[in-house]
Amino acid sequence: MEMVVIERNPQVPVAQLHQLLPLSCRLKVVDVGANPIDGEVPYAPLLAAGHTEVVGFEPNPDALAELNRRKGPNEAYLPHAVGDGGRRTLRLCRLPGMTSILEPDPRILSLFYGFAEWGEVTQRVEVDTVRLDDVPETSGLDLLKIDIQGGELLVFQNAPARIGEALVVHTEVEFMQMYVGQPLFADVDLFMRSRGFMLHRFEPLVTRDFKPLLFGTDPYLGHSQVLWADAVYMRDVTRLDLLSPEQLLKMSVILHDCYRSYDLVHYLLREHDRRTGQIFAERYFAAVTGGK
Repeated sequence: MEMVVIERNPQVPVAQLHQLLPLSCRLKVVDVGANPIDGEVPYAPLLAAGHTEVVGFEPNPDALAELNRRKGPNEAYLPHAVGDGGRRTLRLCRLPGMTSILEPDPRILSLFYGFAEWGEVTQRVEVDTVRLDDVPETSGLDLLKIDIQGGELLVFQNAPARIGEALVVHTEVEFMQMYVGQPLFADVDLFMRSRGFMLHRFEPLVTRDFKPLLFGTDPYLGHSQVLWADAVYMRDVTRLDLLSPEQLLKMSVILHDCYRSYDLVHYLLREHDRRTGQIFAERYFAAVTGGK
């Protein structure tokens, strides 16, 4: 296909895919670690459009109460800690966002401003974890979003059925062991690739300055050491033969609405149309390029 140069900023969203194409597919999002402390969730556009169901997990009672207070008609939140189905110790930290089933590592945290204090364990609570595969409400998921401070790989390893259903996985990954025994990005990446996923992109890379230097006055900015990121995984698009036409459409909705990956969505829609005789890719091309 001849190169097409688009003179528009891809970071500026266009209309949602359900508005551009006559789609009927509904989606399911499972959110593990749904504590509403980090601003808007990546799947917010899907939820706002009204064609998506969200099942969230949050073992922190205060965070769960806040989620239930603000939830809409297509959202349900469960109080379970997700893991391997065994009993675990939940470390409640001074900064709620650092709460984890893993022990914070002060040796690493003390290298950077703030983390040693934020990662101080204020309480240890014994909790029973559940496997995603054992929770009926998670069946049929399309997008899995997970952020549980180092426990992500444990969840993946104990949810073969749900990982097998997912089309996109949005997960936090770490590049330094801020928790004792914490799996790092390389461990997660190897697992995801072994299950038929490929890395799409990071959202974004988070960096910090090593003490005692601080460039500027904001310790949250950083510029040096990469600590963590959200990694977006998707089904391997070099093996589209493994996906059904419906799965191609659902992946397209997620990647268009949440990540503005317009080039990739066009690629998926072309494969969908090749099999079904539809002209979705042609209509999509005209909408994204302005009829170029």
